[in-house]
Amino acid sequence: MALVIEATPVPLETNQHGVVHVRGSRVTLESIVVAFEQGATAEEIIQQYPTLHLADVYAIIGYYLRHRAEVAAYLRERAARGAEVRRQVERRSPQAGIRDRLLARRAGRR
Repeated sequence: MALVIEATPVPLETNQHGVVHVRGSRVTLESIVVAFEQGATAEEIIQQYPTLHLADVYAIIGYYLRHRAEVAAYLRERAARGAEVRRQVERRSPQAGIRDRLLARRAGRR
């Protein structure tokens, strides 16, 4: 019997917000890359995210290792977008002193 070798697509997809995640889950590419970069094995990653399949995590790690520059650019773009969203939220609702205001309000109720 001959072994049939076939290409298997990487189980990643992009949602409507531009976030890349594991197909069929809400686990992001970033979560897997960060865990891997912190030294987690594929087996440890599926312990953190039990909805994932081991073969999928290995495929995603392989994709990351082959496309480090592209993944790094994507992660930088996501971080920049996240920082911009935080700035917009803070402009609309300043966080400075919020703890003190909440504690004062709480003390006023007593």
